[in-house]
Formats: sequence, C-alpha cells, structure tokens
Amino acid sequence: MDVLLYLGLFIISLGVLLKASSWFVDAAERIGLALGISSFIIGLTIVAFGTSLPELATSIAAVFSGNSEIVVGNVIGSNITNIALVLGLSALLSKRIELEYNIWHIDMPYLWASAFLLWFALRDLQFSLFEGCLFLFGIVVFLGYSFKADNEEEEKEPMERLSISWKTYAMVVVGGLLVWLSADYTIFAIQQLSAIAGINPEVIALSAVALGTSLPEVIVSLNAARRGKASIAVGNVLGSNIFNTYVVMSIPSFFGKLVIPTDINEVFLPLMVAMTILFGIMTNNKKITRWEGVALLMFYAYFASELFKNSG
Repeated sequence: MDVLLYLGLFIISLGVLLKASSWFVDAAERIGLALGISSFIIGLTIVAFGTSLPELATSIAAVFSGNSEIVVGNVIGSNITNIALVLGLSALLSKRIELEYNIWHIDMPYLWASAFLLWFALRDLQFSLFEGCLFLFGIVVFLGYSFKADNEEEEKEPMERLSISWKTYAMVVVGGLLVWLSADYTIFAIQQLSAIAGINPEVIALSAVALGTSLPEVIVSLNAARRGKASIAVGNVLGSNIFNTYVVMSIPSFFGKLVIPTDINEVFLPLMVAMTILFGIMTNNKKITRWEGVALLMFYAYFASELFKNSG
C-alpha cells in the first residue's frame, strides 16, 4: 500500500514539474530578452540556477538532519546526470544541437576548473571552511565575467528588446515555486521508494536524490530542445553544474561538517571529471550530434550499473 501511495505521489509531482518548468522557462526567457540578455546567458543563469535550487535545498536539509554525506553525493551525482542524461536526451530529441555561443571563451574552461578544483579539494576526504569560501568566490567571479562578456557582445550587435507585463513576472515566481515544491515531493517519493527497497543511503544520494534534484534540468532542457532552443539546454547544463559545484557544495558546509564517503574518490568523482572533459570535447566544434548523445547515455548506463553494484 505504501508503494502505491509513494508511486502516485511521484507521478503527480512529476506532472506538476513538467508544466511548471514550461511556464518558468518561457517567462524567464521573455524577461531576459526584454532586458537585452542573450538566450545562452538566460540558460546559464536564470534557468540553470532556478532549476538547481532543489539541490541546494536538499543538501542544506541533509546537513541539518545529520546526513551530510548526501551533499557530495548529490553534487557529483547531479553533475553526472546533467551531462550524461540531460544533455544526452536533449541531443537525441533534437537530432543535433547547434551552438551559437562560443562556450570555450570562458564557460567551458570555468566548468573544467570547477570539476578539477572539486577533485583536488576532496582528495583528503575533507571539505574545509576555507574551501567553502573559495568555492563561493569562484561563482561570484564566473557570474561577473559572464554578464560582462554578454554586455560586450550586445554592444557589437544590439538586440531587439521586448515589452513584458506583470503576468510574465508572476509566471516566473509561480513557476519557480511549483518547480521547487514538485521537485521536493518527487525527491521525497523517490527516497521513500528507495528506502522500502532497502538501498544503501550513499547510493540513494548518488542516484535517487541526484536524479530527483536533476529532474527540473531534465524537463526544462528537453522542453527547450523540443522547441528548437538548444542554446538554453546547453547553457542550463553548464550553469547547473557550475552552480552545483561552487554553491551547493560550499553553502551547506557553513552549517556543519561535511562527511565525505571514502568510495566517492574511487569511481564517481573521477567519472564526473571524465564526463566534464568529454562534454568540452564534444562542444569544441559548436555542435552536439545525436550519436554523441547516444554516447553520453552509454556513460549514464555505466554510472547506473556502478550504483547497482554498490547498492548492497
């Protein structure tokens, strides 16, 4: 009976998430265009950070509940899911993702830097207060440079700005709130179903929690790719992973000591770094093909198989 209850909660929450994310991405894009911000920067900031809020909320709650090992599992699992699953499905759905924005100017190198910095920070299985402050400084620098570069691009090619009404702002607030709440209930349902199945808590953090908190990225990116707005999908993955590493990893550390599981450095963190490098290589020619999407999904299948082996 409990299984049916949580399964029903999962289906309803996922349905609300689908609709709310569609409202959110449409309204956010209109506001961004009205302010003269490019679609890629919209995906990199407004959409990416908005859909990453469940990761942050879940990680802070985990620290307060005494389960801080969920934080690093959530970050690493979400980053792998964003690249392998979100980007893979987006490429598969849109046949080919054409990039208008040169992500190798600053965005991709910064994503690589965040992955390598996390790898070195966790080598001693500790995450200090200084490292938390360093990671927060990293996101401030990244945002400042991104908006500066976008403003310079706009000066070269001025964009046509749209007029918007208060209803658009209301859609962002309502859509964002529903994305947060529906994702939260989706995570809760997944956690309960995983607990009933008797799965290891660390595996739940890397799989169920990571997948649950990545669902907004999945839905928003797939909606964007389906409507031919692939730049938002790619920017969403880039921004979400940078946000996860620099913010979701750092802020919870201010509320308590983070426990870093020993097996994280053996398979999952190196896999995250490898996926980040592969993401960069695939976008070097400013496009991601359907076949490259299939390759990314193969990596996600490998990730899932490793989780299954460690679920005992």
